[in-house]
Amino acid sequence: MKYFLFQSFLFISICCFSGCKAQSTFGENYLQIAKRISLSGIKGRIDHLDINLKNQIVYIAALESNVMEVVDINNGKVLHSITGLDEPQGIAYLPQNQEIFVANGGNGDCYFYNANTFDKVATVKLKSDADDVRYDSAAKKIYVGYGRGGIAIIDAVSHTQAGDVKLPCHPEGFQIDTKTNLLYVNLPSSNLISVVDLKQLKLIRNISENYRSGNFPMALDSTGDRLFIGYRYPGKLVMMNAKSGHRISVTDLTNDSDDLFYDEASKRVYVSCGGGYANLGYINIFQFEGGDKYKQIAGIPTRNGARTSLLVPQLNLFLLAEPSVYSQNGELVVYKTQK
Repeated sequence: MKYFLFQSFLFISICCFSGCKAQSTFGENYLQIAKRISLSGIKGRIDHLDINLKNQIVYIAALESNVMEVVDINNGKVLHSITGLDEPQGIAYLPQNQEIFVANGGNGDCYFYNANTFDKVATVKLKSDADDVRYDSAAKKIYVGYGRGGIAIIDAVSHTQAGDVKLPCHPEGFQIDTKTNLLYVNLPSSNLISVVDLKQLKLIRNISENYRSGNFPMALDSTGDRLFIGYRYPGKLVMMNAKSGHRISVTDLTNDSDDLFYDEASKRVYVSCGGGYANLGYINIFQFEGGDKYKQIAGIPTRNGARTSLLVPQLNLFLLAEPSVYSQNGELVVYKTQK
């Protein structure tokens, strides 16, 4: 992800100097704040989150502080900070092993930690820039985007690399379709979405989009064969047919999106965006209306730069990590999702 910092800065500058489109605040009834949990020990940018559903423990990659925060959302407090990391980015909780997996963007190393003692139990070394992570719990495989173009497949039981897929450039957000054994990957520096056959561990197709910038987050509706792609600058939500790659619709989105989720039960799309109007971020929510139509039903203001989030449909929660700003500590904001 660090390969794109300069690119992101450039697009932000362009947007700021060309004038920002005002954002509307509406639909706040769809997310109700349950609590705010202070993250006083971390500064700067925050990357991805994951959760231990049984114990309701959230793991937060504090990239610029080189730590992972372990947060009890029931009691509203930080339980532990795992230090000694190097730009932690992707995180996965492995319930069968009771372990936490962390991908480090700085040195490319991937660490396994015991989730009870927080002791490091294993390391898998990748070449560089280990980034976003997906865990297939049925197959017990961890997928890690890394380097200048690769997806590493790591065996969660043996703690060893079991495979590798070569890509044209560094991958960002990606999703696994276990129904078809396909992996969809965002390649923002090439403006491509790549399709990978997981049985062959081979890139089989590239889908080209004509947007200039930043296809970072992605969500998949496997039941409807739809992909949702978030573009950063200008902010756009693109819905496409996952089988054909045909674009179905394009909708305006707040700038600087980084996490995007599809909730199958409510047929809603949630997107956390860091760069809105008047130094605010926004959570955008879209509702399926039938056919191929999605309508935005909420634009909820957040702290500037708050683009990292996690939808937890099993608990009716949406979690947002707000970075520290000036004298304000970082916070984990716990929202209850509403019908």
